Order: sequence, then structure tokens, then C-alpha cells
Amino acid sequence: MPAKGKRWLLVKHFDGFPKESDMRLEEFDLPELKDGEILLEAEYLSVDPYMRPYSARSPLNTVMIGQQLAKVIETRNADFPVGTWTLPFTGWTTHSVSTGKDLMKMPPLPEGIPRSYTIGSLGMTGLSAYFGLLDITDPKPGETVLVSGAAGAVGNVVGQIAKIKECRVIGSAGSEEKLEYLKELGFDEVFNYKTTPDLDAKLKELAPDGIDVYFDNVGGEFATAALQNMKLFGRISCCGAISNYNLKEPEKLSSIYGKMVSSQLKMQGFLITKYRARFDEAVGVLVQWVQEGKIKVREHRTDGFDNMFKAFAELFTGANTGKAIVKV
Repeated sequence: MPAKGKRWLLVKHFDGFPKESDMRLEEFDLPELKDGEILLEAEYLSVDPYMRPYSARSPLNTVMIGQQLAKVIETRNADFPVGTWTLPFTGWTTHSVSTGKDLMKMPPLPEGIPRSYTIGSLGMTGLSAYFGLLDITDPKPGETVLVSGAAGAVGNVVGQIAKIKECRVIGSAGSEEKLEYLKELGFDEVFNYKTTPDLDAKLKELAPDGIDVYFDNVGGEFATAALQNMKLFGRISCCGAISNYNLKEPEKLSSIYGKMVSSQLKMQGFLITKYRARFDEAVGVLVQWVQEGKIKVREHRTDGFDNMFKAFAELFTGANTGKAIVKV
């Protein structure tokens, strides 16, 4: 049994682009367990853009937020025997102690599906794609769906689900390599937003009749251009706003309200926690789609707990394709 663990502490709230000096990596002694407690050891940690804005709410000198896949290695709780795989939100730490309250166990997986998928396409990011697209926008066969950040952890799953629902899917990404990836996934049209001088013109070219559904992962100018090209009764699902996360000054809201009214648009943001009661239902469907090859999974894996910050910073430089994870 290990005597020490490692953890990353947030020592300064991020100001602009995250800096490694905003955090501190330290060792700590593992405590003795009390009755009802379990000791968890992380195998994979999730790295996600939401950590940037949500960490602003965290007290300083506390463990950086996040989810992981962890195994019970010591227990004084009969509901969690040694060897149980769990999905705790214990942040950037190699080891943690839990009472088991509100602790999710890893769902059973068919043979051949890696455990790491449960913090990606079969976990929070896959669930965000599933509910954010199907529950909020309800896409119909033949409709045009636009996905921003389409090569990211959520966006690639959104596009694949939209294809399962027989939609025409347009995806944007920031490199030619990512565009090739989207083509492999079956996206009908793809474009590089970084090399597109006029987003409005590009969207009119790719969707001359307008966009029925926009799944927004980025916010900012892209979202404004997408909204201006929506069809009558178009639906917008707001999942993320990564283009704004590192801005020192908040971006001014573009004038969108006239278009919202004239085209009678529906725009809704969501938090995946709202759907917790339906997680098992959705995971079951996602697992089936993965088994059938309808959803292909790509992971951007970084090895070594000491490289957590590097993996996190890469989210904002476009270095990752698919779901970013760290193998401890």
C-alpha cells in the first residue's frame, strides 16, 4: 500500500492563459481509514476546458477540480470492496478518501471497451453530447447540424450522433489534421475556422438554406455568425464557450436579439448534472453505438501525473484531438 500520494493545488486563480506557476505539485501522506471510508487510487484523469472557468470558484490552496477513474485499493466500507472501479470528482490527485456517498461506480463494460472511455465518450463528455443534442435540439432526419469545436471531446460525439440521426453535419476545427479526422467520422462538410476570413460567408456557402441546429462549444464570434445563419425555428444548444475562457476582459455580447425574434429561435444552455437520473439510460445507448461502430472514439493521452498541467494547457492551444486524458 502506498504511503504517499501526489496532488496539484490551485495557488492562484488564473488570469488570462493558465500558467504552471498558478499551481503547485506536492506529495502528501495518505491518512488512516475510518469506519465507512475507502481509499481510491487514480488510473486516468479527465482534462476538460470547463476546469478553467469553474476553478475561479475554488478556494486557493485546494486540489484542482476534475473527474477521474479510480480503483478502491483499501476499504472499510462493505459497499465498495477492494478492486471496485469508481468515477469520483476528486480532482487532480493520485489518491483520495471517500465515504462512498454520491460516489458513482464505473458502469459494467462489454469486453474490449477500455475503462478510460468512461471519463470520455461513455462518460461526461459523451453524455453532454447525447443530452445536449438530443434532448435540447431534437434533430430530425435531413436537417443541417453545425458543430463548433467539432474535433474536441464533446463535439466529435455530437457530430457522430447527428449522423446516426440521419442529419447533414457541418463541423469546424482549427487544423487540417483535425479536418481529416472529422471526415473519417463521417461529417458531410468541414472547414478550418482559423483560416476562414469570413465566417458568415463560409456558413452561407456550406448551408445556403440555413442551419437547423447549432451545437455551440466555443461561443464568441463563431457563435454569433452561426446564429445569424439559423433557419426559422432553429435550435441552439450551448455546451461551452472556450473562446472566452482565457479573456482578461469579458467579451461584449453581440446584437443577436433581432435574429432570435425574427427567426423564432430556441437557445438553451445546460449542465450535464441536470440529467444524472438518466445517465444509465444514455450510457447504455452510447455503449451500443460504440460496439456497433457508429461512434468511433479517439483519446488524446498524456502519460504521467506530473504532466497534468501540460495536458490542461494544451486544451487551449488546440493540441488535442478527441478526449484529453492523463494516465497516472
